[in-house]
Amino acid sequence: MKNLHFNRILLLSASALLFAPSCVSVQHVMNKTPQARITERLPPLEIIADNGPLVNTDGAEPDDALKILQRELRQNIVEPTDTATFGYAKLTVTEAKVKRKSKSLQALQMATMLLPSLLGIPLEHYKTNVTVELQLLDAEGKEVGCYAGYGDSNVKVAMYHGYSQMTAPRLSDVQALRAALARIRPQLDSASGRVRAHLMAVGPVANPTLPTAATRREERGK
Repeated sequence: MKNLHFNRILLLSASALLFAPSCVSVQHVMNKTPQARITERLPPLEIIADNGPLVNTDGAEPDDALKILQRELRQNIVEPTDTATFGYAKLTVTEAKVKRKSKSLQALQMATMLLPSLLGIPLEHYKTNVTVELQLLDAEGKEVGCYAGYGDSNVKVAMYHGYSQMTAPRLSDVQALRAALARIRPQLDSASGRVRAHLMAVGPVANPTLPTAATRREERGK
């Protein structure tokens, strides 16, 4: 009976950590994009995202990279639009790695009925490292600029001051992507005048379908 009672307490403690909401709103963190507008905003663009190796992290959802790019461009990079767009912004995740730190302490946590976690000690940390490229193309599919950025994150699984094990992996990926875009932003700022002039000179996108890589190679060869 004592063992049964012990197991019940352990199960309840573990459930509290795994499924309890964090003290910070997860949705608020997911939707928060720091405001840091570039000096000369670009005209509206069609937005595309390629998750690349991010699909193997078991954290980010399939449309997270696209949503993060949309928020970054809308808030800091491009002008508002209703219909016309003047090119494409394509985000490609080229590298994505996730590490889980402090997993060795989980045995101790479980042996003590997660008492350290209940006292505020993190159960573990999710660390995501990503490298991304942001390619800007004009309405004809010709490259105007390509910018690379590296981002990392450190999200802890903890009671009261962290996140649950269900939400931490996704938040880790999202924060790393956002950090990578923040490092690209100054590059865009310095090139914004040239890029804007070129996009406006070529004109709006007639058919918002990104030309294939083969088509772009053929155009470069002409």
